[in-house]
Amino acid sequence: MIWMIAGCIVPSLVVCWAAAMVLRKWAPRLGLVDRPGHRKIHSTPMPTAGGLAIWLGIVLPLLVGQIVLWILNANQSIISLPDFITPHLSGLLHRSGKLWELIAGGTALMLLGLADDRRGLDWRLRIAAQTLVAVVMVALGWRMSLFIDAPWLTGAVSVLWIVGLVNSFNMLDNMDGLSAGVAAIAAAMLAALMLMTPRPDNNQPQLFVAGLLLVVVGALIGFLCHNRHPARLFMGDAGSYLVGYMLAMTALTATFAGGDLPKHAILGPLCVLAVPLYDTASVVLIRLREGRSPFAGDKSHFSHRLVELGLSESRAVLTIYLATATCGLGALLLRQVNAFGAVVIGLMVVCILTLVAILETVGRRGP
Repeated sequence: MIWMIAGCIVPSLVVCWAAAMVLRKWAPRLGLVDRPGHRKIHSTPMPTAGGLAIWLGIVLPLLVGQIVLWILNANQSIISLPDFITPHLSGLLHRSGKLWELIAGGTALMLLGLADDRRGLDWRLRIAAQTLVAVVMVALGWRMSLFIDAPWLTGAVSVLWIVGLVNSFNMLDNMDGLSAGVAAIAAAMLAALMLMTPRPDNNQPQLFVAGLLLVVVGALIGFLCHNRHPARLFMGDAGSYLVGYMLAMTALTATFAGGDLPKHAILGPLCVLAVPLYDTASVVLIRLREGRSPFAGDKSHFSHRLVELGLSESRAVLTIYLATATCGLGALLLRQVNAFGAVVIGLMVVCILTLVAILETVGRRGP
């Protein structure tokens, strides 16, 4: 298993790191520069081609993996594979078509983000395009079941889930290393959950989804080498759209409950993503209450309020990392506990979010 984890993370990390190194120099020539001013906290122009580097870090290793899969399936005697991989070759090859379907949607959103980074698109156009991509993916079969026979409802919730997470990580991208780091933690938690949660139909680990999430983790770690404080490269809207989409879609692809698994395990993704989703919801409510557009940027995020309380930017980001990890660790236990245990985990997540709310309120009103 350790070789599978390393084989997914390391190539994407190296590709993204190298691509980011090149794009740091080329971004200004491509018009991908974020200039200081207004609500921006950086003082010098910053290249914003990180989203393209993350996309390359995900797509290139997957493309190489697809080619290798074709070769191995044609002639398995070329290389001796570990015993735990061989039984899954045909299944991986069968599902690879769905993989590139997923990547196509992510590529469309990444290109939308690039256009937004270069020209600054109207928020209504952005939401319309994101919704269109989400609707197409749901129509192709990417949707949550919720254990109810109401396709219109599950389809609508799935579209809202995709668009919501895309914008959640876009709004979270307001400090060095914040959005990418939270996404890396969330993707790692979900990958661990997939390796621990067998499919109800064959009782095997969900290697397809786990492997994809680990590739995302690798790309994000490679990008964080350039984005940690003080950042030398931003992910831009291209990166935040892509990252939010990948987390949303892998959660839709995964199986968290059913068969011998308790139904409350379906709440795993909500636990893992509780902090970024809460931050987005609170910021939107604040802006609406003040009569402003929910998509007009400002400094009302949890991270900004922590800095207002006296934390350094790095410690504010670390605080949000720890809150995200704490909620995510609860998700790892959901499938192993009964209903009472699930309630306890839910209360733990609520306590974390309540602590966030208290700190936010103090940050707005002053100590």
